[in-house]
Amino acid sequence: MTDTPSAPSPATTEEQGREADPAWGRLEDQINWYDRGSTRNKNWFTGLKIVQLIGAAAVPVMASIHAAVWVTGGLGAVVVVVEGIQQLGQYQANWINYRSTAEALKHEKFLFLSDAGLYEAADDPKRLLAERVEALISQEHSQWTAGRQQAARRDHDTAAVTTSMAGTPKRGGAP
Repeated sequence: MTDTPSAPSPATTEEQGREADPAWGRLEDQINWYDRGSTRNKNWFTGLKIVQLIGAAAVPVMASIHAAVWVTGGLGAVVVVVEGIQQLGQYQANWINYRSTAEALKHEKFLFLSDAGLYEAADDPKRLLAERVEALISQEHSQWTAGRQQAARRDHDTAAVTTSMAGTPKRGGAP
């Protein structure tokens, strides 16, 4: 018996080559980031909605048992604040967008590893992988930015309406 190491298998060499490839590293990193982001945003959204539902359901119960006004009012305020936090954080939209992007990246990974789809006929599959991964990430970033701009416009419009209503006199009464 000799103590000479055996040659690495082709699969092991191929896996090591992939791990050293910047496109492959980026793909793995982004799949993990979007998976974690999706889970985190889902948990925040679900937790906030549970608090909101419990608080909203408790308001009429507290009113029916003639609880102190501050209890009923406090529960109503909690519902409004929790909804505001949800709107500011956009947890549901982030959850859906991040999950969609993670799954699209996994799809690219599968096609690349299977030498299928566009990768089958590609002259340079690694370059194509890099381009497609970056396109998916860029697309998600554009959606995220557009969502933030839309939320900012909505908040601005709501503030403008609230401000204009504050100066409107009530019917039948003094301003």
